[in-house]
Amino acid sequence: MKLAEGYYGAKSRLYRIAMQAVDRALVYAYRDRRNRKRDFRKLWITRISAAAKLNDISYSHLMDGLKKAGIQLNRKMLADLAVKDPDGFKNVAMAAKRSTETV
Repeated sequence: MKLAEGYYGAKSRLYRIAMQAVDRALVYAYRDRRNRKRDFRKLWITRISAAAKLNDISYSHLMDGLKKAGIQLNRKMLADLAVKDPDGFKNVAMAAKRSTETV
């Protein structure tokens, strides 16, 4: 019943219904902790892709170029760089372009 505090109506007052509501909420919480990771990765990839297109390189070529150049930035940091420091991202994109052209 302690976990059902704040629920409306019978969900906070009647034991059986409260337990069902809490069980359901815990299932959603477990599922959505995993979905949050998936959603953030999608967001980062979208941001990186948009910034890469502004620098005339596709997302896949950018990621391949970074790997070949030995630049180890994860998607979270790349997306943050793309949003907060476009000039820094441009330098990273140029390095990725150079490494794909030489191979």
